[in-house]
Amino acid sequence: MTRTTPPRPVHVEELFPKLGALRGVTTRLHPRPGRPDASVSSVGGPLLWPADEPWPFCTEPHKRSRGYRVADIHRRRQLLADAWARDRPSDEERVLLTELGRRHRDQDVADTEPIPLIGLVQLYRRDVPGLAPGPDGCDLLQVLWCPFEAHGPSRYGLALHVRWRRSDEVAVPLDAPPQPSLVGFEGSVAEPCVLHPEQVVTYPYAGSLPARLEKKIDAWEAAQERKAEIQGLDDELVTYHHDLSIPQGCRVGGFPSWHTTDPHPMNCETCAAPMVLLLTIDSSEWDGAHGSWMPTEEWDVPGRLRDRCPTKIEVGRDGLLNIFACPAEPGHPHRWSLQ
Repeated sequence: MTRTTPPRPVHVEELFPKLGALRGVTTRLHPRPGRPDASVSSVGGPLLWPADEPWPFCTEPHKRSRGYRVADIHRRRQLLADAWARDRPSDEERVLLTELGRRHRDQDVADTEPIPLIGLVQLYRRDVPGLAPGPDGCDLLQVLWCPFEAHGPSRYGLALHVRWRRSDEVAVPLDAPPQPSLVGFEGSVAEPCVLHPEQVVTYPYAGSLPARLEKKIDAWEAAQERKAEIQGLDDELVTYHHDLSIPQGCRVGGFPSWHTTDPHPMNCETCAAPMVLLLTIDSSEWDGAHGSWMPTEEWDVPGRLRDRCPTKIEVGRDGLLNIFACPAEPGHPHRWSLQ
């Protein structure tokens, strides 16, 4: 089934013609629960991984002996989905949900013991328009992470592994990758989702615009607020950031959002070239005034069955992860930012 982004609430280039020269394209991935296999692009699905290639592990010391069981996480989500599709959880189901949501301790796991990473995303260039070229003819992008937010100086950072490969060189795929006994947070485990790529128009983050244009947009938004106050309206207001510039959801290419930090240059640490946005992994798929980024195909779905977080990935507190690539040399190390 396709997913279609509805027209924007207002025509932003009619309001601000200079945005026309800054217009870009991004590919919304529209992940939705399914049963992908390793031969297709997915979020949370199995990765096409060679059986003779070592699986990546996190070796950074951090607490890893207390957390949630992966099987319990998937079962709890399925139980909730089934219950709400019917009506709501029964008393018996609520007891089971509480048990499945319990944290566990594994005394045999040391804080320095290597822990297998968890696959997040794999994208084949044939499936995803706008996916940047990989190094040396690679056509498959794979992203994995450590299931604990316990890295870096803050001890709240993420540990990512970004891997490009040529899919035709995988002769014997790995059947079952290693799995951690526990994960630090439920949102580190993605639900298997198939993709419905759609290219849409996008514009730069407001703080990245020329100063005069950003001021005009600020003035327009302030005028909308004053008008709503005078008319006594309490409707959600359309804003450039939430409704007119950068789509919510997992996507490829386009412009990065900097909504929790000021925009700052992301230059390649090898050659100093300005990097481009490769992939955004978002905690939610739509937002904005009245859910303006929600696909039209889901407007008629009952509210209790709409799921704006189908992947169940949590980046920070309902945030997102931007992964950047070097356009001069795709083989140079990637960088990322949390927003």
